[in-house]
Amino acid sequence: MGIVHGINNIFNIYFFLIILRIFLSWIPSIQWEKQPWLTLQEITDIYLNLFRRWIPPIGGLDFSPIVALIVLQILQNVIIYMILGIKG
Repeated sequence: MGIVHGINNIFNIYFFLIILRIFLSWIPSIQWEKQPWLTLQEITDIYLNLFRRWIPPIGGLDFSPIVALIVLQILQNVIIYMILGIKG
């Protein structure tokens, strides 16, 4: 069960980082070219850009992070289910 716990923690940390990125994007004074914001942007944009290519902003609002978070949760559940299925 240790590996399942570890994988769950990795997904949960990444989920939290994306949520943090979303909330910080609402603050116009954030300087994304400075640390630690640059690292946060680089880590999360790798994943978020996959969805930004397919989901354009609607009325100036970017809904791609919502879809990205839902897909991340589904992916987490599938991977955990596969690991538990292999062990069990």
